[in-house]
Amino acid sequence: MKSSTPQPPAAGDRLKTSEYIGYALGDTASNFFFQTFNIFLTYYYVDVWGIPATALLWMYPIIRLFDALNDPVMGLIADRTKSRWGKFRPYLLWGAIPYGICGYLMFAGPDYGPTGRLVYAYITYALMLISYTVINVPYSSLLGVISPSSRTRTVASSFRFLGAFGGALLISLFVRPLVRYLGGDDQMLGFRSTMAIFAVASVILFWITFATTKERVKPPPGQKTNAIEELCELFRNRPWILLLIASVLSTTFVALRAGSTLFYFKYVVGDDGTPIFLGLDRSTIFLTTGSLGLVLGTACLGSIARRIDKKYWAAGLSAITAFCFGVFYFLPKDSYGIMLAVNALAQFCAGPTSALTWALYGDVADYGEWKFRRRSTGLVYSASLFSIKTGIVVGGFLLPFFLDRFGFVRDAAQTATALLGITLAFSIVPAIIALLKAGALLIYPLSQKRVDEIERELAARRAAASPEVKPA
Repeated sequence: MKSSTPQPPAAGDRLKTSEYIGYALGDTASNFFFQTFNIFLTYYYVDVWGIPATALLWMYPIIRLFDALNDPVMGLIADRTKSRWGKFRPYLLWGAIPYGICGYLMFAGPDYGPTGRLVYAYITYALMLISYTVINVPYSSLLGVISPSSRTRTVASSFRFLGAFGGALLISLFVRPLVRYLGGDDQMLGFRSTMAIFAVASVILFWITFATTKERVKPPPGQKTNAIEELCELFRNRPWILLLIASVLSTTFVALRAGSTLFYFKYVVGDDGTPIFLGLDRSTIFLTTGSLGLVLGTACLGSIARRIDKKYWAAGLSAITAFCFGVFYFLPKDSYGIMLAVNALAQFCAGPTSALTWALYGDVADYGEWKFRRRSTGLVYSASLFSIKTGIVVGGFLLPFFLDRFGFVRDAAQTATALLGITLAFSIVPAIIALLKAGALLIYPLSQKRVDEIERELAARRAAASPEVKPA
């Protein structure tokens, strides 16, 4: 992993700690639902609500692919928004309540027949993804305008992922105990009550993000908007294309591995949900220690974020994560302590990788402004949401595919073939995808040295265009 020569940041480019934290809480809000979907949605649909895994093979890709088309549209809309709060922050204010309601409805679990359940799942899943787009494309884009400094944006991204992984930690630690506590033997009631709590919390946190952040980077003076030209420029932006590929691969292995965790522990390891430590079962402890690894890894990034070359560090850490995932295929199923240690290391490396990868989107927006003399921050960052949804399409398809093709049977003793399918979905396949992500990041062309050069040129252009305005 390479590091560029440290350069002192421009005076005044650092943000207040309250703004870093406020921005981070927006991703905590997102992860109250996003991480719950990753870990529990397939389990909830198949093992709790009784939707056949084969039905999800069609539902996930159909709705996700339809919704992925909304991301560039939302990016274009956000770029054209003008308000006293900026282009992106208004959506945090007005989109929070619909987001919370839609997330709750996904787990409301009405007592319908098989067809009614599937129709309800299609409708609520689609509504949730639309509301996710409306609030998260602007939220992600906010990172690109929160500061003109690439290094400051990297710090903000590390805070953001501390918030995201903090949310993931809460999900890993509390969902299963809350479901048991609030629902007793009725898992449907438990999930419904738990998601009601998360819905209220997510609305409040998005409002805090709105209140504590500020947009500082404006489009070039006199910039003309043209949707067709902007889309063409986006696809001529080679760093954006490679970053999109890396992000899709990242979300794919995250979704596949998170979704397969409960199946792996229930059917391969043999975790029957019996508490073994502080009232927590094996799968909950596994998820919680993994989330702690994400938090600690991202926290360690904060102290060096301004001094490293993001692409090389992200690629190297992705390769280590891939190795750790692959090790699980060979681990004895009774080596629980080793499982915890290897997974914690994998997530310790995955945490900063995510923060670094997402910080690169701000550099890509700068590159687009430098090359095409037009800044399309919302459109560039719509790729981040597109990558999430596309990755979940692929990861969400792969899990029920492995369950179906290898002969999984709900709530039954599994055949050796079914156990192999679950194990592959949990170990080897995510490892291969993580390794492909590392390769995409190595090919990505913007080193930190090049980003610093672009940043200086853009600062000179902005100063020439508005000589009376001092940098924020």
